[in-house]
This record gives sequence, C-alpha cells and structure tokens, in this order.
Amino acid sequence: MSGRLHSYEGWDIKDTVFPVRVFTLLEAEILLATNAAGGLNPEFNVGDLMLINDHINFPGLGGLHPLKGPNDERFGERFVAMSDAYDEFLRGRFLDTADALDIKRPIHEGTYAFVSGPTFESRAEARFLKSLGVDSVGMSTIPECITARHGGMKVLALSLVTNSVVVEKPRPSRSKDDGTSLGDGKANHEEVLEAGAQAANDLQKIVEKFLGNL
Repeated sequence: MSGRLHSYEGWDIKDTVFPVRVFTLLEAEILLATNAAGGLNPEFNVGDLMLINDHINFPGLGGLHPLKGPNDERFGERFVAMSDAYDEFLRGRFLDTADALDIKRPIHEGTYAFVSGPTFESRAEARFLKSLGVDSVGMSTIPECITARHGGMKVLALSLVTNSVVVEKPRPSRSKDDGTSLGDGKANHEEVLEAGAQAANDLQKIVEKFLGNL
C-alpha cells in the first residue's frame, strides 16, 4: 500500500481495512504500518519515531469498529485479544536495526490513540488524552492493525511525530499576562508534510534493512 483509506474521507470502516483482508488471503505474515502523529509525550520532539506498543481505539469504543457485524470465520475468531497486538520481537529487531545503521533520530515506544478526525484535537481533548497516558495521537492505523491481528498476522506499527499537540489552556480574553495565545502551536497540514519528508530517508533505510534481515 502507498497511503491508506481513512474513515474521515467518507469510507466505511470496513472498506478502510479491505487491503489488509487481501494481504491475509495472500498469506502475508507481517503487517508493517506507519503513520504521522501528533506528539503528546513532553519528551517527544518533532521528527522523533515512536514504536506503538499499545493503543486506545476511541472510535472502536464507541461502536465504529472494523470487526463489528457477523464474524467471517475465514479470517479469525469472533473475539480477538489486543493485549499482545504489537509484536515484541519485531519491535526489538527494529530497534537493533536502527542501532546497526547508527541512526541518530530518537526512537521511542508508547501508546497511540486513534481518533476519527479530520480535525486536529482541541486543547481540552489533548489534555484528556494525555491524562490517559497517550503518547501520540492520529487518525489511522489501528483499524488495519486490529484486522491484521484478526487474520493471524504479526504487527509492527510506528508513528512519526510530525507536530507537538497543544495542551496548555489559553489565557483569558481580557488577561494581560503572558499566557498562551490561541494561535500558539496550532497544528497545520503543511507542518505534518514537512516533518514527514525530513524523516523519510532514515525510516526508509531502517525498513529496508529490517525487512531484509527477517
């Protein structure tokens, strides 16, 4: 896949994971998924990578779930555990590969929150996510990872931190102090694209060697 289908574009959630169903029928054993994400962890900087080791599926908790409906027994059982969704061995191999290539770009591990989009998070929403222990947030990836696990595939997923999510409360409209302006740190799509382009070479090097060593 080059890119993916998003539910915020109007696709049904089951359509967004159709390619993963095809991979399963082709007997693919591993899904490697990447995304651009906003960083909530204060230790993360724009351009850092984060291996996903857990997730919060907010649309899924509310009923927008790729496995909702009759279960297709060709792919897997009705109830799928997500406690081991992100393969520990693959994460370790990815980190070893980056070390072997002497990649200087920081690589973290953490929890990714999937939200439906297409709007970036409000300040209150960002503070809520941060209070839940979320390290990065984005609008994709989790439906595909869930579907891959349903089909018995191993999953490696990582986020590129393309912007730092704003969590500070804005100053009151009549305040004369030095609080946070509403415009400070506002996310924009151009910022996301620029950070992604800068990190592309490092990520490509790691992935090529990682796949070659499996």
